[in-house]
Amino acid sequence: MKKTLSEKPRFRLDLRRNWQKHLMLLPMVVILFVFSYIPMVGIVMAFQNYVPSKGYFGSQWAGLQWFRYMFSMQNFKQVVWNTLYLSILKLVTGIGCSVIFALMLNEMRIKWLRSLIQSFALFPFFVSWVVLADIVKDMASSEGIINQVVLALTGKTVPFLTDSGWFTVLLVISNIWKEVGYNAIIIMAALTAIDPALYEAATIDGAGRFQKIRYITLPGIRNIVMVLFILALGGVMSAGFDQIYNLYNTTVMETADVIDTYVYRMGINGGLYSLGTAVGLFKSVVGTILLVLSYKAADKWAGYRIF
Repeated sequence: MKKTLSEKPRFRLDLRRNWQKHLMLLPMVVILFVFSYIPMVGIVMAFQNYVPSKGYFGSQWAGLQWFRYMFSMQNFKQVVWNTLYLSILKLVTGIGCSVIFALMLNEMRIKWLRSLIQSFALFPFFVSWVVLADIVKDMASSEGIINQVVLALTGKTVPFLTDSGWFTVLLVISNIWKEVGYNAIIIMAALTAIDPALYEAATIDGAGRFQKIRYITLPGIRNIVMVLFILALGGVMSAGFDQIYNLYNTTVMETADVIDTYVYRMGINGGLYSLGTAVGLFKSVVGTILLVLSYKAADKWAGYRIF
């Protein structure tokens, strides 16, 4: 579509007035192009019988062979199901607990205690899963502190690391532990934007604390919660590779093996580079579709227009 005469001068005027801002963005644009767009040339491996010694342009063309092979594999459907199930479960519980935690902090009147709790909750977010996974495994092992408490209360231990059902619970709880503090800060920032006069008017009308939360606080943070949901939905096909790879083992692989761990095992460890690339491309396409659908849902149901 051709630009109108009014659009061209507007762009030039903005560029002339804000050239410093555009200059500041230039290094980030270059980094994004170098590390995100140029490597996309590697997508061609999904359509080749890729051999590292021959490179992209010397490997034999295979067309859709690897995609047909991927969909015909017996365990591929299970891997996709595991990815979607774990991602959506962690997404819903993570954002839900973040909202509840932010509301609880917002209702606290002792400022130093609120700051202390917030700091402790935020700390795991800055720690790598390599470190957190060891802590979680030590705590959830048969002789860990969690099972010691469970043993004292029930007389038996829980196989968190070897039972598929309990391992899913462990993934969800550890994900909440890591993410809830960071998301709560974003939500609390949205809480500060709510007009205090609304709470004063509600008090005069006789509204209680829970009524204020229901009719003022929750609608006030609706948009930011939707933004968090949309940002997380874009990576729903990843399911948290770092967390799962550092926690899972062969006994729970049937329910814990997701697309990223599958690509790692088949593509890198197994030497099937073309198959790994095909699976990764499939994941990216599905993730893009989910992201676009989430934009549409945000516009329709939450009244929050992205574009």
